[in-house]
Amino acid sequence: MPIRKYFFSTIMINFTALPKIELHLHLDCSLSYNVVRALDPTITEDQYRDEFMASVNCRDLNDYIAKAGRAIDLMQSKEALRLVTLDLFDQLKNDSVIYAEIRFAPLEHTKKGLTPRQVTEAVEAAMQEGVERTGIEAGVILCTLRHYSEEQSMETVKLCKQFKNTRVVGFDIAADEAGYPVDNHVKAFGFAQENDIPCTAHAGEACGAESVWETLKEFKPSRIGHGVRSIEDPKLIEHLKNHHIHLEVCPTSNTLTKVVSELADHPVDQIYQSGVSMSINTDGRTISNVTLRDEYESLYELFDWTKNHLLKCNLEAADHAFVDEKMKEKLKQMIKSGWE
Repeated sequence: MPIRKYFFSTIMINFTALPKIELHLHLDCSLSYNVVRALDPTITEDQYRDEFMASVNCRDLNDYIAKAGRAIDLMQSKEALRLVTLDLFDQLKNDSVIYAEIRFAPLEHTKKGLTPRQVTEAVEAAMQEGVERTGIEAGVILCTLRHYSEEQSMETVKLCKQFKNTRVVGFDIAADEAGYPVDNHVKAFGFAQENDIPCTAHAGEACGAESVWETLKEFKPSRIGHGVRSIEDPKLIEHLKNHHIHLEVCPTSNTLTKVVSELADHPVDQIYQSGVSMSINTDGRTISNVTLRDEYESLYELFDWTKNHLLKCNLEAADHAFVDEKMKEKLKQMIKSGWE
C-alpha cells in the first residue's frame, strides 16, 4: 500500500481472519484488476494502477473521485454490473467481511441505454447472488450526487422506495461537498424521511465541521460518511454523541484526499476517544488500494489500537447498519464470537 510509511515487521494480531463489518464502500471505486481485465482485455497492470488507483500525489477529493470515471465507463451493461458486484464480494470474502453496505449512483450507469431502474435491478440481483455464493450479508445504498439536479436526486430516492424490502437498504449523497450546496437535495432527503428510508450523507471531508452541521440540519441522516472534521468543533462532537450519529471513518481515503497530510495525523483516535460512535471503512478498495485488514494494521501500528478498539468499532457498525434488530443481534454475536 503506497501511502503507508510506517511498518513494523511483526504484526501481533492476525487481522485477516477476524470477522468485519464495512458500512462505507463504493462499488465503482473497488474494481479488481481481474474484473477490469474481464471487461477490457487490453488493459495492462500499469494502466490499471494509473487509471483506477489514487497515488500519493492525489491533489484533493475531486482528483480522488475522478479515478472512478474509468470504472463507471466499464459499468454500463447489466453483465458488467453483475461481474463488478460479484468481484467485490470475492474481495470482501478474502477480507473476512461478514456484512457490507455497498453504495453507488444508479444514474451514472445509464450512458449506454440502461434505465436507472434496470441498473438498480442488475446490482440488486447480483447482490443477492453474491450473498448466496459467499454467505456474506449485504445491502445496497443508492447515492445521489452533489452536482445532481433536484429532479435527479428525487429520481434516485424514489428508486429506494421502489426497491424497498429488497437488498436496497438506504440513501446517500456523495461527491464534491465543497463545490455544491445542499439546496437541490433537501426535497429528496425529506422524501426519504417520509418513507422511512434510512439515510447516510457524505460531509465533513472536503469541508469543515460547518458542513456536518448543515447536513444534519437539512438532511437528518442517522450516519455521516467520513465526518472526520467534526473533531474541529467540540459542540458538534457532543451533538453527535447525544443524538447517536454514527461516523463512517475511512482513514486511508482521507489521507489520499488531503484531509490530513499523512495517516499519523488522522483524527481517528481523537474521534474514538471522544466517545462518538464510529466504524472503520475503506471507502474505495481499489482507488485507496486498501483492505480493512490494512486499515486495522495501520491503526494498530500508528495509534496503539488494540483488538478492543476495533471490536467496539465493529459492534458500533452493527448497531448502525441499515438492517432490522434481529440481524443486528446476529451480526454482533458473530463479531463477538470471532473476536473474543
